Amino acid sequence: MTLQLTRADTAAPTEPTELDTAPPPQRSARAGRLVKLARQSSGLVLVVILWQLGARSWLGITTPAPTEVLDAGWELIRTGELWRHLEASTRRVAVGLSIGIAIGLVLGAAAGLFRIAEDLVNAPIQALRMMPALALVPVFIIWFGIGDNFKIALIIVAPIFPIYLNVLAGIRGVDRRLVEAAQSLWLSRVALVRKIILPGALPQIFVGLRQALGIGWLALVVAEMQTTPVGLGFLMNDAKEFLRTDQIFLVLVIYAVLGLLTDVFVRVLESRFLSWRTGFEGQ
Repeated sequence: MTLQLTRADTAAPTEPTELDTAPPPQRSARAGRLVKLARQSSGLVLVVILWQLGARSWLGITTPAPTEVLDAGWELIRTGELWRHLEASTRRVAVGLSIGIAIGLVLGAAAGLFRIAEDLVNAPIQALRMMPALALVPVFIIWFGIGDNFKIALIIVAPIFPIYLNVLAGIRGVDRRLVEAAQSLWLSRVALVRKIILPGALPQIFVGLRQALGIGWLALVVAEMQTTPVGLGFLMNDAKEFLRTDQIFLVLVIYAVLGLLTDVFVRVLESRFLSWRTGFEGQ
């Protein structure tokens, strides 16, 4: 009596495949994000370590260590003073940047889409762009006084120029062949702008937005160094009077962190609205 073995009975045991041993997609994606975050923050961590070591070894007592800056920040947090100054400064920046960026977008779009608008707007914008912010301080104080209106006005002016230049360059950098192809399909003017010109100009517009946000914080520093009763600039001036270098460096660190957060915000917007872009991203 013979035994007949089926193919399944005689098959040799198989080794686990790569798909069987691969980690779940969610876990691998989470690990990838953690690795990316660690790589992006490694530069800042290195700077803080060098600052800590250098402040204690060769930079001298006039440069406080990061631990001393943290102690000064904790002291101001406990008293509630830091939140009061931070709230005033962020409110001024938010209002000033919102108005300034909107003006820059409108002027840049008008100049980019219409030649007559460029002829009218470009020369005054280029002339005003060459004026340093410090030169506008006494004029704005005369016009608006020394209150919040003066500070917000100075912040409004700062982001107009980078936004205008980048919006104009982005629109004029759209490939003419794409525009001509859209016109051959009888697209309306609105559809042409929405489907061709705006997507093509978005990368350059985001570059201008990153520059504008950074310049807005720089304008805040200049504005708040001028006779202000509340704000991060007042906190720095007050610390200078009492030789509190730890508080001075604390304000500098806060300015840097706020600028970094706004830049991260723009990068998130870029990843959301420019997900279609397939350009080179480094190796």
